Amino acid sequence: MDEFKAAITDFLKKETNLENIELEIPPNQEMGDYAFPCFILSKVWKKSPNDIAQGLGQKFKPADLIVLAKPIGPYLNFFINKSRIAEFTIRNILKNKNEYGSSNSGKGRKILVEHTSINPNASPHVGRARNALIGDSIVRTLRFQGYKVETHYLVNDVGKQIAMLVLGANDKKNVTFDDLLKIYIAINKKIEENPELEKKVLELLNLLEKGDKNIRKKFETIVNICIRGQLKILSDLGIKYNFFDYESKYLWNKKTKESLKLLEKTGKLFIDGFNRWVLDQKGYGLGMEVPVLVLTRADGTSLYPLRDITYNIEKLQKGENIVILGEDQKLYQEQIDAALKELKLKTPRVVHYSFVLLQEGKMSTRKGSLVLLEDFMKEALGKSSVELKKRYNKTDERAAKIIAYGAVKYAILRVSPEKNVMFDWQQALSFEGESGPYIQYAYARISSILTKHKKANTGADLKLLTEKEELELIRILSVFPEVVNKATNDLRPHLIATYVYSLAQKFNEYYHIHQILNADAKIRDARILLIIAVRQVLKNGLILLGIDVLEKM
Repeated sequence: MDEFKAAITDFLKKETNLENIELEIPPNQEMGDYAFPCFILSKVWKKSPNDIAQGLGQKFKPADLIVLAKPIGPYLNFFINKSRIAEFTIRNILKNKNEYGSSNSGKGRKILVEHTSINPNASPHVGRARNALIGDSIVRTLRFQGYKVETHYLVNDVGKQIAMLVLGANDKKNVTFDDLLKIYIAINKKIEENPELEKKVLELLNLLEKGDKNIRKKFETIVNICIRGQLKILSDLGIKYNFFDYESKYLWNKKTKESLKLLEKTGKLFIDGFNRWVLDQKGYGLGMEVPVLVLTRADGTSLYPLRDITYNIEKLQKGENIVILGEDQKLYQEQIDAALKELKLKTPRVVHYSFVLLQEGKMSTRKGSLVLLEDFMKEALGKSSVELKKRYNKTDERAAKIIAYGAVKYAILRVSPEKNVMFDWQQALSFEGESGPYIQYAYARISSILTKHKKANTGADLKLLTEKEELELIRILSVFPEVVNKATNDLRPHLIATYVYSLAQKFNEYYHIHQILNADAKIRDARILLIIAVRQVLKNGLILLGIDVLEKM
């Protein structure tokens, strides 16, 4: 659609003297393909938006790409040449294949994306998986756009929670990954019943920060067991990381002390009545009764915020930064951002996500009221296998896994990050409605048609694609690059998820109305190219979500 948009923006720039032209997509195709809102000219031109639209419309001359400019209220709506869009879009998809939709806007640019970063104290629950899935999709989309992306996983290996695990596992031998959650829940309960145990936890942290070799080894052992276990689960979902950044590094290399010195120069750092280093954060609109950020304990050991500031300073030296965080971390991240601003540093772009809710509500590792991701994926695989058996009287383990994991990913990614995901097994695994299997099935259905029609006629006359449903399909195909650009710029994978569903839905509607293989030969050849293009874009979109496709379903 770039050529069509360029023709419109060239006309508008010439007539309005505006540098940046923002076009909108009308709510239905009868109103045109693009719309220019005339409100923005109203104050400068001292005319009503309706009159401006009328005036601009009179100046427009139909051309090869844009055949009509029609004023509709305060908008000037543009209609593109439908025969040209079919030729341009389908040929473009057939030519670029797996690269169709990429603007290559990230070429020569580097971005660091930190995501997942689950505390290494237990097996991850489903709620935390949303972080990994959003982060992975953002990484895929950025790479698709040509960015050089580094994926980072921050390992909080020196925090209080790890110290609690070390204490809880002290009298146990051959601790496994599966044991960690039970140990963590048990030690939490013991501390609640006997608060004096908290002192032992703090003693462990003090000894660790002082470099006690025996304590350091105990921490490393527990952390390594957990990280290996977590990565096995996440890698099964196709999620990978380039770098694991261990917080302990900032203790051993004394970088946290350097950060304190930098913050001291701001004049905002002081020692409070509890003998802790504290950063005054007044003036940042944090909405706190006492806007301070506590950086150390009374014994001088560092707290997570100080290590996180140190980590951010290091990351920001390497390039642009993106961080995926739960919505419960909003205030905390605002405090970190305020600290970075004091140091005159650029803050990272943050994507906050809300909770995944099951019947039990929000999940908590500390209380043990959770559904583990590992168990959740097994449940998905079991349900997927049953569904395949019911439909085809046989089970293909590979297909069942692709459908199951795709279903879970889609059910979570289709929801805008700031909204809660209300997970429903029946909807997620349904072959009907807005679900992963529904989209995968549309792809497989096209593959089945193409298997029957062995060879496509690449020279087919695409001007023969004149049916209403065909034009609607082509229009949806043509906006895929714009959807990807918006998803990239806004860091919102749900835009791609919504798009692939609308494309699958429109294809299924088209398939039920029109003959493809049994159509007249010339029309059949054109329709074959159309569905090849649909299949390719479905695949491209699903890959950006981390969802695999199947040739048969």
